[in-house]
Amino acid sequence: MRNRDVGVLVTCGAVAALSMTIASVALAQAPPASAATPLPVIAPSIPAAYVVNLTTPEGMAAFNGRWKNMDVKIVEAPAMPNAGPAWKTSYDVTPKAGEANFDDSSWPTIEPKGLLERRGGGHLFMTWFRTSLTVPAKIGDFETTGAMAVLTFTIDDYAEAWVNGQMPRRVGRPSPATIQGFNMPNRVVLTEQVKAGDKFELAILGINGPISLAPANPVFFREAKVEFFR
Repeated sequence: MRNRDVGVLVTCGAVAALSMTIASVALAQAPPASAATPLPVIAPSIPAAYVVNLTTPEGMAAFNGRWKNMDVKIVEAPAMPNAGPAWKTSYDVTPKAGEANFDDSSWPTIEPKGLLERRGGGHLFMTWFRTSLTVPAKIGDFETTGAMAVLTFTIDDYAEAWVNGQMPRRVGRPSPATIQGFNMPNRVVLTEQVKAGDKFELAILGINGPISLAPANPVFFREAKVEFFR
């Protein structure tokens, strides 16, 4: 009996040690989470307490903002260092306008209603829209301090959004700043608690799609607004 008990204990210890070894190897092989990429926050589903339309002069004036626009070019680039021997080159997009403090001073300014205009020659087409919004203490009769601010927009057909040089996202989690679907809205939480004077540098990439179809369609906003929630 004693020998059998000792055998059981030895077996359990070996299994535990093996489990710990496998877990350690898995952790060592897993890619580290990027501390620079913020965790996405999901916007509320309730009606907003206040809405500002970013496709109107009044809406952009409320945030002291203006829209800028530039089309994307697809360029040849070096292959990544660990690419196989079959891949000597790759393709990239330029400009990389999602970066923080990106210099868009040479870009043409467009009127707020210009977001609704059809752009591009169709097929494989992408274009950037950039602006900087400063949240005042009050918009009309609405006091912004303490409210949650959500950037809500829909682009025909796909879109990605950068806020202050970052795209909030996590693998396996809903990430509203990434492509949400075919003509589906992006609802990106700018902040969970507004402070008067908060600044948000926005860069939105509009993409024609479906990408594998590359249809003869333009790219345009169906809507663009900031929603405030209490």
